[in-house]
Amino acid sequence: MSFKQTFLSIVFIFLNVFNGAAHAELSPFVFGSYQQILAANANRPFMLVIWSINCPSCLQDMELLSNIHKSKPELKIIMLAADEPSASEQVRQILKKYQLFDIENWAYADENTQKLQFEIDPKWYGELPRTYFFDKAHQRTGVSGVLSKEDYQQMFAKILK
Repeated sequence: MSFKQTFLSIVFIFLNVFNGAAHAELSPFVFGSYQQILAANANRPFMLVIWSINCPSCLQDMELLSNIHKSKPELKIIMLAADEPSASEQVRQILKKYQLFDIENWAYADENTQKLQFEIDPKWYGELPRTYFFDKAHQRTGVSGVLSKEDYQQMFAKILK
Protein backbone atom coordinates (compact mmCIF):
# COMPACT_ATOMS: atom_id res chain seq x y z
CA MET A 1 0.00 0.00 0.00
CA SER A 2 1.41 3.38 -0.98
CA PHE A 3 1.75 6.34 1.37
CA LYS A 4 -1.11 8.06 -0.43
CA GLN A 5 -3.42 5.04 -0.02
CA THR A 6 -2.48 4.69 3.65
CA PHE A 7 -3.08 8.39 4.26
CA LEU A 8 -6.46 8.29 2.52
CA SER A 9 -7.45 5.20 4.52
CA ILE A 10 -6.59 6.94 7.78
CA VAL A 11 -8.55 10.04 6.75
CA PHE A 12 -11.52 7.88 5.77
CA ILE A 13 -11.47 6.06 9.14
CA PHE A 14 -11.16 9.36 11.01
CA LEU A 15 -14.10 10.88 9.15
CA ASN A 16 -16.26 7.84 9.84
CA VAL A 17 -15.40 7.89 13.55
CA PHE A 18 -16.02 11.64 13.75
CA ASN A 19 -19.30 11.36 11.86
CA GLY A 20 -20.41 8.51 14.13
CA ALA A 21 -19.74 10.60 17.23
CA ALA A 22 -22.16 13.23 15.97
CA HIS A 23 -24.71 10.59 15.01
CA ALA A 24 -27.18 9.90 17.79
CA GLU A 25 -27.24 6.32 18.99
CA LEU A 26 -30.82 5.12 19.35
CA SER A 27 -31.33 2.04 21.46
CA PRO A 28 -34.38 0.04 20.39
CA PHE A 29 -37.14 0.34 22.99
CA VAL A 30 -39.06 -2.94 23.12
CA PHE A 31 -40.99 -4.77 25.80
CA GLY A 32 -38.54 -5.17 28.70
CA SER A 33 -36.49 -2.06 27.89
CA TYR A 34 -38.15 -0.04 30.64
CA GLN A 35 -37.02 -2.58 33.25
CA GLN A 36 -33.56 -2.51 31.67
CA ILE A 37 -33.41 1.28 32.11
CA LEU A 38 -34.48 1.00 35.75
CA ALA A 39 -31.89 -1.70 36.47
CA ALA A 40 -29.10 0.24 34.75
CA ASN A 41 -29.89 3.29 36.90
CA ALA A 42 -30.37 1.57 40.25
CA ASN A 43 -29.90 3.96 43.19
CA ARG A 44 -29.53 6.88 40.82
CA PRO A 45 -31.97 9.73 40.18
CA PHE A 46 -32.83 10.38 36.55
CA MET A 47 -35.34 11.94 34.21
CA LEU A 48 -37.09 10.04 31.41
CA VAL A 49 -38.43 12.30 28.66
CA ILE A 50 -40.89 10.73 26.22
CA TRP A 51 -41.35 12.76 23.05
CA SER A 52 -42.19 12.53 19.36
CA ILE A 53 -41.21 14.24 16.13
CA ASN A 54 -44.96 14.77 15.50
CA CYS A 55 -45.54 16.59 18.79
CA PRO A 56 -45.15 20.39 18.45
CA SER A 57 -45.04 20.80 22.24
CA CYS A 58 -42.25 18.21 22.45
CA LEU A 59 -40.19 20.03 19.84
CA GLN A 60 -40.82 23.33 21.63
CA ASP A 61 -39.31 21.75 24.76
CA MET A 62 -36.08 20.58 23.09
CA GLU A 63 -34.12 23.81 23.50
CA LEU A 64 -34.91 23.95 27.23
CA LEU A 65 -33.91 20.27 27.62
CA SER A 66 -30.66 21.03 25.81
CA ASN A 67 -29.96 23.93 28.18
CA ILE A 68 -30.75 21.74 31.20
CA HIS A 69 -28.40 19.06 29.88
CA LYS A 70 -25.59 21.60 29.52
CA SER A 71 -26.18 23.29 32.88
CA LYS A 72 -26.81 20.11 34.93
CA PRO A 73 -24.46 17.47 33.53
CA GLU A 74 -24.75 15.53 36.80
CA LEU A 75 -28.44 14.86 36.08
CA LYS A 76 -29.05 11.71 34.08
CA ILE A 77 -31.46 12.46 31.23
CA ILE A 78 -32.85 9.64 29.13
CA MET A 79 -34.80 10.49 25.98
CA LEU A 80 -37.39 8.11 24.48
CA ALA A 81 -38.78 8.87 21.03
CA ALA A 82 -42.30 7.45 20.72
CA ASP A 83 -42.22 7.35 16.92
CA GLU A 84 -42.42 4.65 14.29
CA PRO A 85 -39.07 2.93 13.69
CA SER A 86 -39.06 4.40 10.16
CA ALA A 87 -38.67 7.90 11.69
CA SER A 88 -35.28 7.15 13.26
CA GLU A 89 -33.34 9.46 10.94
CA GLN A 90 -35.68 12.38 11.75
CA VAL A 91 -35.30 11.59 15.45
CA ARG A 92 -31.50 11.67 15.07
CA GLN A 93 -31.63 15.01 13.23
CA ILE A 94 -33.65 16.62 16.02
CA LEU A 95 -31.36 15.23 18.71
CA LYS A 96 -28.35 16.52 16.81
CA LYS A 97 -29.93 19.94 16.23
CA TYR A 98 -30.53 20.39 19.96
CA GLN A 99 -27.22 18.79 21.00
CA LEU A 100 -28.93 15.93 22.80
CA PHE A 101 -27.19 13.19 20.84
CA ASP A 102 -24.60 12.51 23.55
CA ILE A 103 -27.10 11.39 26.19
CA GLU A 104 -28.93 8.07 26.41
CA ASN A 105 -31.50 7.90 23.62
CA TRP A 106 -34.10 5.24 22.96
CA ALA A 107 -36.73 4.91 20.24
CA TYR A 108 -39.81 2.71 19.99
CA ALA A 109 -38.94 -0.43 18.05
CA ASP A 110 -42.17 -2.36 18.55
CA GLU A 111 -45.36 -1.86 16.56
CA ASN A 112 -47.46 -2.41 19.70
CA THR A 113 -46.97 1.03 21.24
CA GLN A 114 -49.81 0.51 23.75
CA LYS A 115 -47.92 -2.44 25.21
CA LEU A 116 -44.80 -0.25 25.58
CA GLN A 117 -46.80 2.58 27.17
CA PHE A 118 -48.46 0.18 29.58
CA GLU A 119 -45.10 -1.22 30.66
CA ILE A 120 -43.88 2.28 31.46
CA ASP A 121 -47.05 3.39 33.23
CA PRO A 122 -50.45 1.65 33.19
CA LYS A 123 -52.07 5.01 34.05
CA TRP A 124 -50.51 6.80 31.06
CA TYR A 125 -52.63 7.01 27.91
CA GLY A 126 -49.95 8.18 25.50
CA GLU A 127 -50.23 11.97 25.75
CA LEU A 128 -46.97 13.77 24.89
CA PRO A 129 -44.68 15.15 26.02
CA ARG A 130 -44.51 12.94 29.10
CA THR A 131 -41.69 13.31 31.62
CA TYR A 132 -40.92 11.02 34.52
CA PHE A 133 -38.72 12.15 37.39
CA PHE A 134 -37.14 9.32 39.39
CA ASP A 135 -35.44 9.83 42.74
CA LYS A 136 -32.62 7.46 43.77
CA ALA A 137 -35.17 5.03 45.28
CA HIS A 138 -37.00 5.15 41.92
CA GLN A 139 -40.09 6.77 43.37
CA ARG A 140 -41.35 8.50 40.27
CA THR A 141 -43.50 11.45 39.35
CA GLY A 142 -45.00 11.56 35.86
CA VAL A 143 -45.97 14.84 34.26
CA SER A 144 -47.75 15.31 30.93
CA GLY A 145 -47.37 18.48 28.91
CA VAL A 146 -44.77 21.17 28.48
CA LEU A 147 -42.82 22.11 31.59
CA SER A 148 -41.29 25.48 32.38
CA LYS A 149 -37.74 25.98 33.60
CA GLU A 150 -39.18 26.54 37.08
CA ASP A 151 -41.16 23.28 36.89
CA TYR A 152 -37.98 21.39 36.06
CA GLN A 153 -36.07 23.10 38.87
CA GLN A 154 -38.76 22.15 41.40
CA MET A 155 -38.70 18.52 40.25
CA PHE A 156 -34.88 18.39 40.31
CA ALA A 157 -34.87 19.72 43.89
CA LYS A 158 -37.25 16.89 44.78
CA ILE A 159 -35.32 14.02 43.12
CA LEU A 160 -31.74 15.18 43.73
CA LYS A 161 -31.96 15.56 47.53
